[in-house]
Amino acid sequence: MVEDSGLINNSIRKLFYMGLESYEARYTLQLQEWNERVFKEHGIDYEIIKGEELDNSKAIVTGSVLDAHGRSYYSLSQTMNLVQKMKNGEITSDDVIFYEDMFTPGLECLPYIMDQSPPEYRPKVYLRFLAQTTDPDDFLIREGMFDWMRRYEQMVDEFVTGICVASEEFVAHLRTAGFKKPIYVTGLPFGKSEVQERVPNTKPLNERTKRVGFAARWDDEKQPHFYMDLAEEYYKIDPNTEFAIFCGHPELKSSDQEYVDRALALQEGNTANFKIYTGLKKNDYYNLLADSQVLFNCALQDWVSNTVSEADTLGTLTLYPAYRSFPEVFANNGRHLYVPWSMEDCISKLENMFDDIQAHNLWGYSLGKISDYQNGTIERTLKVLSGLGLEQQRDRQHYRRQVAKAKYDNRNY
Repeated sequence: MVEDSGLINNSIRKLFYMGLESYEARYTLQLQEWNERVFKEHGIDYEIIKGEELDNSKAIVTGSVLDAHGRSYYSLSQTMNLVQKMKNGEITSDDVIFYEDMFTPGLECLPYIMDQSPPEYRPKVYLRFLAQTTDPDDFLIREGMFDWMRRYEQMVDEFVTGICVASEEFVAHLRTAGFKKPIYVTGLPFGKSEVQERVPNTKPLNERTKRVGFAARWDDEKQPHFYMDLAEEYYKIDPNTEFAIFCGHPELKSSDQEYVDRALALQEGNTANFKIYTGLKKNDYYNLLADSQVLFNCALQDWVSNTVSEADTLGTLTLYPAYRSFPEVFANNGRHLYVPWSMEDCISKLENMFDDIQAHNLWGYSLGKISDYQNGTIERTLKVLSGLGLEQQRDRQHYRRQVAKAKYDNRNY
């Protein structure tokens, strides 16, 4: 709980929250609940601006992160509802509109409306920016969307009040890309208590299945081949260690069918102890995660990840590459980090983890600390929206100094 919650409450007349459409396989369904819990805790007067769902399947059919048709349909209908309130004079300059994702089709109409409205009807507009064109490994680069998306981002940067990001490392990418507006490092939204409520009782690590889980999308930027190589190499050391994909789709899908074919072959073959868990609802995934000893990541593209916070909440050890924002996330704790693309270092760190689990030597992993920090993201975001976020702000002239200080600060982990 932030100390100045009363100031937060008094600094926002009303908050209009522009969330995402609901997908059980992603985090969008939980995001709204996580936010609402904190809004209510701080006595915020808020309204969730909803859109219409394109269908009830809750399936991501076209695209990787969110469904392309569903994202567009929901956002445009959501924008229509927001514009109606603006037209009615319900949204004033004392209010804040917050977008959970920078890419929200329809958002581009806001400067058109606000520039022609009286000053007293021009609300502050903040949004969360996760990656997009500033990340060369983002999926939209793979799909050839760079040119038009960069122009969209530049348009957004011209009129918003401020941008919230998850990590210090990402600030440098935004500034290098020419972003001008205030940038605030708030973290990645997470609701620790909600996850704990889903799995109230977790087993000690040494009583769990010796499993190394993989919870990222099975797409090129997440490097599935490296994980499968690891599964095969570790099979030679210990054939009883299970390597498992956790998938929310009815069947494994990928940007490249080759990754799916190889995974299926590994599951059926005898070169790895490999399993694919598909059709997982959140509770299914959390129960599997809570029965796993390690969660593994080898992504090229991840700016902090909710998978880290989920595993940390459920007492599962995490092994991630020392790449992009992960050294910052883990406060440079080498127990959680391996040299990117080094199979030798990766296997060494994994064996150390298993040894520590058996020896009950877990003090150095700081379990629970990372999820505690990310759990404060929504409160830090509210501070920013209330005009109280100087501690989170990274200015244009000295951001490198601020970033460096924060990256090498251990956050008391």
